[in-house]
Amino acid sequence: MRPKIEIQPLIMQRAAFRRSPSSSSSFGGGVVKTAVEETPVVVISRRGCCMAHVVKHLLRALGVSPTVWEIAREEEETALMVELGEMGPTGEDAGGFAVTLPVVFIGGRFVGGLDQLMAAHITGELVPNLKEAGALWL
Repeated sequence: MRPKIEIQPLIMQRAAFRRSPSSSSSFGGGVVKTAVEETPVVVISRRGCCMAHVVKHLLRALGVSPTVWEIAREEEETALMVELGEMGPTGEDAGGFAVTLPVVFIGGRFVGGLDQLMAAHITGELVPNLKEAGALWL
């Protein structure tokens, strides 16, 4: 019997999304929470990351158009990590998730990185999760 991949739910507040993901210093002030809540699939990565390239390629091959944020500066990454830490418990001691990039959210839930996304795809759980989130209409 295969182990079930659990997707960590996040507690989010409703707010208006005011900044575009491509704008500089777009992290902080709940922007990530809002984007994760309002967008079916969000991928956050470092610019030029090979693992993020695979994540985006897999999602696009399945017919999904993810919202992609690419971090170019260290200040943006620091602000992102702070905000992700506020979104839910982090670290294994807290029973939460450790934040490493790339980060994938589907339907407002933290999925993980490339390894968790691939595991969900291989076990057949990814497509139903994408349909439930409204990212696929098949």
